[in-house]
Amino acid sequence: MTEITRNYLKQLDAKDGLAKFRDEFYLTDDVIYFNGNSLGLMSKRAESSLYEVMETWKQYGIDGWMKGKRPWFYFNDELAELMTPLVGAAPEEICVTGSTTTNIHQMISTLYQPTEDRYKILADELNFPSDIYALKSQLRLKGFDDTALVQVQSRDGQTLLTEDIVAQMTDDVALILLPGVLYRSGQILDMKQLTTAAHKRGIIIGFDLCHSIGSVPHELSKWDVDFAVWCTYKHLNGGPGSVGGLYLNNKHHNHAPGLAGWFGSDKNKQFDMEHVFEKAIDASAYQIGTPHMLSTAPLIGALEMMTEAGIDAVRAKSLLMTDLLIELVTEHLVPFGFVITTPLDHNMRGGHLYIEHEEAARITKAMKAAGVIPDFRAPKGIRMSPVALYNTFTELYDAVMIIKTIMTEEKYKEFENEREIVA
Repeated sequence: MTEITRNYLKQLDAKDGLAKFRDEFYLTDDVIYFNGNSLGLMSKRAESSLYEVMETWKQYGIDGWMKGKRPWFYFNDELAELMTPLVGAAPEEICVTGSTTTNIHQMISTLYQPTEDRYKILADELNFPSDIYALKSQLRLKGFDDTALVQVQSRDGQTLLTEDIVAQMTDDVALILLPGVLYRSGQILDMKQLTTAAHKRGIIIGFDLCHSIGSVPHELSKWDVDFAVWCTYKHLNGGPGSVGGLYLNNKHHNHAPGLAGWFGSDKNKQFDMEHVFEKAIDASAYQIGTPHMLSTAPLIGALEMMTEAGIDAVRAKSLLMTDLLIELVTEHLVPFGFVITTPLDHNMRGGHLYIEHEEAARITKAMKAAGVIPDFRAPKGIRMSPVALYNTFTELYDAVMIIKTIMTEEKYKEFENEREIVA
C-alpha cells in the first residue's frame, strides 16, 4: 500500500484530468470546502448563464419568453438534454422544475392509486425528513393515516440491506420511495435490483437522487425505474435553492398530472387559455407553474461543465478521493475516537464520507474556524464531501492534518457541543 503523504497527493493533483475545472469556481483562499453535498460552490459559468437571463430580461422584458439567445419558453428543453447523461434517461422523460419536495408531491399524487387491498407506501427510516413529511401528507389526502407508511428498519442505524427492503415489498404495498444515496452514511442503494424486485410484485418504485445526482452515474430508463426526483444545488452546483428535477418513465406519460398547472400544458395550446387542461405529451406535463428563471438559469452553465467533465470521470475521481480520505482518517483520526460509518465498498459508497464522534458538533465548529468546511448532522455526525470538479487531492491531507491538530491540542473544547441553527 502506498503511503499517503502530501507529496504523493501533489503528484496525483499534477496528473488529475479534472484539475482544470477548479479554476472555473469561486474559491476562498485558505479554505478547504468539503460541503458540496449540501451546497456546491459557485462557478463562473453558472454566474454567466444567470447574467445572460438577466440581460435578456433587461433587454426584452416580457418578450424574453420568445426572444434572446435562449428563449425562456423553451429553456427546459435544453436543460433536459443536459440532464440526460446524468440520469440515464431520454430527454422527454426529464423535467427541470419545482423542488425535491414539490416533485415528490407531484409524482406521488400522479402515480399513487391505492385500492382497498393495495394502499401502503414503503419508505425507510433513514430517509431525509422532507420525503417522509410529503409521503405522510399524501396518505392523509387519500384518507389514510400514518400506519399506511411502512418504513424499512436499519440494522445498524446507518445503512439498509437490500434483502430487508425486498422483504417489506408485501402485497399491500402500492408504491415505494427510497433514496438513491442515503444522506447520512452515503450508502448507495442497488436501484436496479430494487426496481426489478418491486416490478415482480406489481409495485411502482421511485428514488430520491439528491445525494447521487452529479456524483454517481444512473441508468434510470435501462433499469425501468418508474420515477425519480432530485435537487440541483449539491453536486450539480446550481446555487442555493436552484430548481429541482424529476424523471418519469415514458410508460407513465399517459397519466394526468396529480397536480395540474398551466405550464404542464401542450405548448402549442397553452396560450389558448381554455379551462380544459391539455397536457404535454412528455415529462414537461408535470410542471405546475411558471418557471423560476433566475433560479433555473445557473444550471445551464453548471450542467455544461458537468457534461464536459463526464459523469464517469467525476465518479472515478470521487471514489479515489474518498478512498484516500478513508485511509487518512483511519491512520490519523480513528485513534482520537472517530468512527467511519460510510460503506467502504465502491458499489455501496456515494460521494461523501460520514464519520462520527461524540464531540462532533464542537469539532465541526473548530474545523470551520480553522478553514475546513464540513457538514454536521445531529447527534454526532460529520459529513465531508471532496468534490471532483473543484477539490484537490492535497486538500484531503491538509484537512485531516488540521482536524488532527484540533484533536491533539483539544481546540474543539473552545466551542459548545451543540449544533448551530443551520447545521
